[in-house]
Amino acid sequence: MVKEPNVVGVKVLEQNGVNVKELIKALVYNASVEFTAYYYFTNLRAHCVGMEGEALKGIIEDARLEDLSHFESCLSRIYELGGKLPLDAQEFIKMSGCEFLQLPTNPIDTKAILEKCLKAEQGAIVNWNKVCLMTHGKDPATYDVAKDILREEIEHEAWFLELLYSRPSGHMRRKFPGERPHTQKHSRALG
Repeated sequence: MVKEPNVVGVKVLEQNGVNVKELIKALVYNASVEFTAYYYFTNLRAHCVGMEGEALKGIIEDARLEDLSHFESCLSRIYELGGKLPLDAQEFIKMSGCEFLQLPTNPIDTKAILEKCLKAEQGAIVNWNKVCLMTHGKDPATYDVAKDILREEIEHEAWFLELLYSRPSGHMRRKFPGERPHTQKHSRALG
């Protein structure tokens, strides 16, 4: 029988008032959403066709690659806390609840694609804000990851609001696709 290790990093968080089991659950859920959003954004981007669609591909690509970074950014924290991802990839994807990101009825309707992208980013803001609230002042390591992801999700929301509602976002193109200015320190996925 394997003895349970003494994990000081977890005990300190519990002493700080963190419900580590709930935090792991939230991180695994958010990881599933980010992974699934990456997949769906890949498909949505591919259906941005014609002149109008071509103009949107770069913005969707930045959000897509940054969602991959968000997925990878929280993985080490899940395992450090004693959590793990489901072994079944289908179970992992289903837990995300991202069925709304399916292609629209008209799969090349760019406005409908942008609406789906906006909805995904707004859901991510809510999800990562919850993790920030759970960890602020109690778990600096997880908070650092969550606040950086939240910052990029807020930028993504602004991009899609600009495209849908002609609302200025202050958006400047990334230097390169998937630059991830806030989360690159947490994920090495994109170089």
